Amino acid sequence: MEFFAQFIDIVLHLDKHLAVLIQQYGTWIYLILFLIIYCETGLVVTPFLPGDSLLFVAGTMAAVGAMDVHVLFALLVLAAFSGDNTNYWIGHFVGPRVFKRARSRLLNPAHLQRTQRFYEKHGGKTIILARFMPIVRTFAPFVAGIGRMRYTHFMMYSFGGSVLWIAFFIYGGFYFGNIPFVKNNLTAFILGVILISILPAIIAFLREKFGTAKA
Repeated sequence: MEFFAQFIDIVLHLDKHLAVLIQQYGTWIYLILFLIIYCETGLVVTPFLPGDSLLFVAGTMAAVGAMDVHVLFALLVLAAFSGDNTNYWIGHFVGPRVFKRARSRLLNPAHLQRTQRFYEKHGGKTIILARFMPIVRTFAPFVAGIGRMRYTHFMMYSFGGSVLWIAFFIYGGFYFGNIPFVKNNLTAFILGVILISILPAIIAFLREKFGTAKA
């Protein structure tokens, strides 16, 4: 419970924690942010790491001169793109072995087959839109690898999605994060960013659940 409380505190007060990290580590903060975004997108075991809110707050820090916004943008695009590609190849090589157990509740082969059919039709859109959906963006490239999505297509959509995602939040924070109203209500604003980010996933889940029940 203590770890969970600390994690919530970090997410809700990213501005304070990030400012402290910048003071303590200086230019090493670029590497720290790179690793967080890389792990959040590249490792299926770390979908809980802050993504959207961290990017927005990093943009606000860049706006006051703590970091170079363009360097930050380029590095984090590379982090997101590299993470996606790592996750794709993990899914490509490891996924089929994991899904062999038909009785697995979490990794049921029937779910895999359904997802593969979905990727055949909507793989490109999924890779781009998943960027803006926490947790989903961690698993989307993994499943794309399992589903053997054509790698050249995956790279194209992954790069495009990475640029859009990083630009939206980094430059959003850079240009709007220090507006007095936003700055004075940053915790509430971060909560709003998180809620908006997960809303599409909640809607999709409810539609599938109640649509299936109705059927």
